[in-house]
Amino acid sequence: MTTQTSLADLHSHTTASDGVLSPADLVARALDKGVQMLAITDHDTINGLAQAHAFNQQQPQPLKLINGVEISTRWNNFDIHIVGLNVDVQCQALQSFLNKQVQLRDERAQEIGVRLGKAGIEGAYEGAKGFANGAAISRGHYARWLAQMGYAKDMPSVFKRYLARGKTGYVPNNWQDMATACDIIHQAGGLAVLAHPSGYKLSAKWLKKLVREFAQSNGDAMEVVLGQQSIDDRNQLISLSIQNQLLGSIGSDFHFPSNWIELGKNLFQPPGVKWVWESQSWMER
Repeated sequence: MTTQTSLADLHSHTTASDGVLSPADLVARALDKGVQMLAITDHDTINGLAQAHAFNQQQPQPLKLINGVEISTRWNNFDIHIVGLNVDVQCQALQSFLNKQVQLRDERAQEIGVRLGKAGIEGAYEGAKGFANGAAISRGHYARWLAQMGYAKDMPSVFKRYLARGKTGYVPNNWQDMATACDIIHQAGGLAVLAHPSGYKLSAKWLKKLVREFAQSNGDAMEVVLGQQSIDDRNQLISLSIQNQLLGSIGSDFHFPSNWIELGKNLFQPPGVKWVWESQSWMER
């Protein structure tokens, strides 16, 4: 159906949320890696976009920089993330919604700190807040602090031991539902994309249910090509996108430099997918 277009990475994070690179440094790294179309999709905030655009416009060959955001939602007690692409950052409805999301994030973060404190881990909220450095606090910030303090060997181990569902520091989410997030993204003129569907570790039956109900919530697309995935996983996601009449999207979910996740790495575009940038609404923006 399609051929390879420019190297695209439509899911990435900066220090405006839980990434480790500033918006300018992220753009610089994307340029260095040959990325030609980049979406910055920080968690529940658009605060990093202005700096990214300012830096990008100063480059001799700027990349195509897409305004994005990754919104946290609630679905059957799971944290489900929806990426908004090509959003109007001046949209008042979007700004008001994200301000509320930041409040909810801080409430949840404080409760995580309380629960860890009861388990004998003192100062966790303050430690995570230090890593956030003014950004909304996430579990990623907690994971970095806990790993640095020696409570586990690395961030994945922290999540498994302390922050995953049923563990000491896990706090149920307090987000809006998927339909509300999709509506806000549409009010901002953007496309709503189901982020990393296979990353939620759902059974095949529940994954199908998630994708179906996302489509019924007026979702537009889903990520079908990820930085780390098997061929079987990619084929399954492409099949689900076609079955549910969803566009395909592509992204590394980059947070920090590593050997496993890198901007643009392994993000080739297989045939048989209609990509988000080929949609009429994308081309009209």
